[in-house]
Amino acid sequence: MKKAFKIAVCGIGYVGLPVALLFVKKGYDVVGVDVDEDRVKKINRGFCPIKGREPGLGVLLKESLAKKSFRVTTNPEDYRDRDVMIVAVQTPVESKTNEPKYEHLKKALEVIAPLMKKGVLVVIESTIAPTTMEKVVAITLEKESGLHLNRDFMLANCPERVMPGRLLYNLTHYDRLVGAFNFKAGKLVKKLYEEVLGVRVDITDPLTAEIVKSGENAYRDVQIAFANEMALICEAYGADVWQVRELLNKCPYRQMHSPGAGVGGHCLPKDSWLLISGAKDLIETKLIPLARRINDFMPSHMFDLLKNALAETGKDISEAKIVILGYTYDANSDDTRNSPTASLVNILGQNNVEFVIQDPYVKEYKISLKKVLKGAGAIILMTSHDQYKKIKLKQLKLLMVKSKPIIIDGRNCFDKIQAQKLGFIYKGVGNI
Repeated sequence: MKKAFKIAVCGIGYVGLPVALLFVKKGYDVVGVDVDEDRVKKINRGFCPIKGREPGLGVLLKESLAKKSFRVTTNPEDYRDRDVMIVAVQTPVESKTNEPKYEHLKKALEVIAPLMKKGVLVVIESTIAPTTMEKVVAITLEKESGLHLNRDFMLANCPERVMPGRLLYNLTHYDRLVGAFNFKAGKLVKKLYEEVLGVRVDITDPLTAEIVKSGENAYRDVQIAFANEMALICEAYGADVWQVRELLNKCPYRQMHSPGAGVGGHCLPKDSWLLISGAKDLIETKLIPLARRINDFMPSHMFDLLKNALAETGKDISEAKIVILGYTYDANSDDTRNSPTASLVNILGQNNVEFVIQDPYVKEYKISLKKVLKGAGAIILMTSHDQYKKIKLKQLKLLMVKSKPIIIDGRNCFDKIQAQKLGFIYKGVGNI
């Protein structure tokens, strides 16, 4: 049955595309608007632009296009007749200051605002810093549209809770919250999202919603930082962090995360900074910035492990063929945003180290694994793609150099004892 509301989704990426398709699935007329012309063309031809393992997304795209109630365009004029506008654009932070960088969000709002009709509902799905809805979004929309909030248009924040590899699953299984400027807007968003996503939606104010979403990711970042510091402690003592983790988690109410080669993605590396950005002049935050520093340190630690391993072989770092396995930040995903491997690459470049990168989900690094491993003196595993987990150590030994090949394992993918029995120099995060 055709629905009364016409929907527009601004930004057809990791969030906007699956959200748009789920609205189409429920019978809504949906237009996606994106500035990337190539992405728009691919989607309209039925090609999913997200190349990682995303169960159901490609099929849902084809089904949506067949219904003739979904299209994607670069033309903002398609906003004019929309009853609901969902904004899902990236909200990074400045690389040097870690302050919110809202150029994409502001540009989207400036384009949308003059095309808003009276009575429209605008929903911000992007993760934003506390007070952004009040001080940036509401002000920009009123200024650029000439309309008045709560009288001429409704506004709410309904932050996403997605992650690559689980886009549709998270959207249809994780409860949501909506931070609305008035009860009418909150009630409408709750009704729409509960119908389309099939999840519970709690209503609160915009500030609380902003703090909750950025706080969720800051909390996880702190948990990972604890795991990473535990790994460093175990290395210092000569213990195995993975055994420590397994036994520690048998204690009730303990759930230590997995340590690793670094934290990446669009959310975790920047949402902690979003959370504390507006409070830095009011309080001195300590724990959250420290967690960020610990997690940002891990690619540098991978380099240290490599140097130590090469020292055991008696070789200079310039002598070995080094292969980096994995460029995306998460396993079986094509998402390279804030990749820890990018940080490692910068460190290697600063030290004039030659290396080769292989990643089955990134076009420029999608090369033969067997070919790239042949003659390698050291491998640095940064991402736990399934392809890497299937590597047999005996086969790896035949491909790499004969004398003292090196494995630097950032994700606990290889068996240390077996590797050492086969003659590898093995150094893993938290297990050297």
